[in-house]
Amino acid sequence: MRIKQVEARTGLHRSQIYAWMKEGHFPQSIKTGPASVAWLGNEIDKWIENTFRLRALRPSHKSNNNE
Repeated sequence: MRIKQVEARTGLHRSQIYAWMKEGHFPQSIKTGPASVAWLGNEIDKWIENTFRLRALRPSHKSNNNE
């Protein structure tokens, strides 16, 4: 997958993708040529799945004003 496809699939901007790659929070790109990179689609899909799974485990921060 090229960067535009990764942006479309994840909803992230290019700068965020590269920042998270640097921090180890996003799949690493693969060099495909002297000035081009790509990502494996299955790694992006797995990252999305894991992100949603972790989000579902976090406690909700909604306040209950009815009490």
